[in-house]
Amino acid sequence: AMKFNGYLKVRIGEAVGLQPTRWSLRHSLFRKGYQLLDPYVTVSVDQVRVGQTSTKQKTNKPTYNEEFSATVTDGHQIELSVFHDTPIGYDDFVANCTLHFQDLLRSAGPSSSFEGW
Repeated sequence: AMKFNGYLKVRIGEAVGLQPTRWSLRHSLFRKGYQLLDPYVTVSVDQVRVGQTSTKQKTNKPTYNEEFSATVTDGHQIELSVFHDTPIGYDDFVANCTLHFQDLLRSAGPSSSFEGW
């Protein structure tokens, strides 16, 4: 597997279509079956967190436009995870996706920049 060594810059634009979690539904003050999240996104490289966005209040399609950078050695993958910021205890996992550096490098082209996820 191809590994990545270098400088990584990630911009988190927005998240769309987020689904409420069981916790948020249980604590819902809204009509049954509908709840807005307080979502934030974490950016990890090979299980090490390199960034976390601010929390956006009461939205299932948050816009962040926040940027994170990290120097990566022998990088395998980037993981983006969305959590619902709960008032007490552990925050609620909402969704995640994993991008493999080798797939990104393979489709790099001259710019070495990727957009659209």
